[in-house]
Amino acid sequence: MIDLHCHILPGIDDGAPDYEVSLAMAQRAVADGITITACTPHIMPGYYENTGPDIRERVKALQAVLDDEGIPLQLVTGADVHLTTDLVSGLKSGEKLTLADSRYFLFEPPHNLAPPRMAEAVFDAMAAGYQPIITHPERLRWIDENYAMMVQLAQAGAWMQLTAASVTGRFGKGPLYWSERMLDEGLVHILATDAHNLRSRPCVLSQAVEAVAERLGEQAALDMVTTRPRAVLDNASPSSVPAAVGVERPVAKAGFLQRLFRAA
Repeated sequence: MIDLHCHILPGIDDGAPDYEVSLAMAQRAVADGITITACTPHIMPGYYENTGPDIRERVKALQAVLDDEGIPLQLVTGADVHLTTDLVSGLKSGEKLTLADSRYFLFEPPHNLAPPRMAEAVFDAMAAGYQPIITHPERLRWIDENYAMMVQLAQAGAWMQLTAASVTGRFGKGPLYWSERMLDEGLVHILATDAHNLRSRPCVLSQAVEAVAERLGEQAALDMVTTRPRAVLDNASPSSVPAAVGVERPVAKAGFLQRLFRAA
């Protein structure tokens, strides 16, 4: 499996505080069946002033430590990119990182309030040739009032990434409800751990994969953790990968009066 969202880099944001925790997170990921992890620290002005060049160096350093320790986890670069006025220019300059230098990038909306320009920012990024992957929409506190916007963005071509722990109910009833609804409606493209530590937010994907497989089938689940993530790393066109699928609902048969009016 490939995990495209993980805060495993030590001492750079609210994820792993040091190398000891980073190594333990990597070992947990490998034990869970994850072979590739994208290092995606926050780039959030005013809170986490991380930059692309610095993240690159830190990924190289952590990979060297993993290799020395014999931990078979491949790391790739990335970032959890927050909405700013210089979003597109930052992606172009490399100050804000895409995933493995591809067209795909993690787009993290604010948790507490819906930003007034979010849809516009997503469309601007797509017009510039980038592919936004909107992170953990199911956990946003404003999702219930703005769900229609998420549907619109997904239908317009933006990808949606659910947190694995939301799918298994670890974040509570609200995120579980929105996860299942988005899955059923065929809006979900990627599952990722969004891991930050060893206990409350570990590097575990397998349980969510099983839950999605039971709901949508094994292939749909695998597409979220293998097929599409591999396409991201290969910088493949979004149109070349399987579309998101949902629950096939039976078409209700027309009643007698409906058939009568149609015939008339």
